Amino acid sequence: MLKNLLSSILLIYLHQGANAQPRESVKTSTDVQMFTAPAAGFITTLALKDYKVNRGLISPGPTSIAVTYILKYTIKKQRPDHSDTHSFPSNHTAISFQGASFIAQRYGGKYSLPAYLISGYVGWGRIYSKRNDTADVIAGAAIGIGSALICTRRLLK
Repeated sequence: MLKNLLSSILLIYLHQGANAQPRESVKTSTDVQMFTAPAAGFITTLALKDYKVNRGLISPGPTSIAVTYILKYTIKKQRPDHSDTHSFPSNHTAISFQGASFIAQRYGGKYSLPAYLISGYVGWGRIYSKRNDTADVIAGAAIGIGSALICTRRLLK
């Protein structure tokens, strides 16, 4: 179920083609897609009645958000589109990769592959829409993955 949901969403975006999408549309899609992997993980835990593990998904969220916002307001890096000084790190990427990493930790690689592909799209979309650069996206992904690894492993023991 989870794998099919994430695969379907990814195929829709790949079918549309990156060059056919204006930057603003890609930005908007990343605003929505950043929640796909965490939502898929949450829905899966409910469907499988894996209630204890819900905390493993929910706990890293505030952690990664806190870390990204502390860094954003401390570093004050200009966005590539010059809209503000909160580019580093990418919170969109952190949230998305946190959900994908949770799925990988709990349910394995074959279920997390679509989530990681969607998270990759979110990262690419942030760069393409000139909201972040590559370093911002890599840092956001590292924060998301790291917070999921720390929180999920601790709660699963």
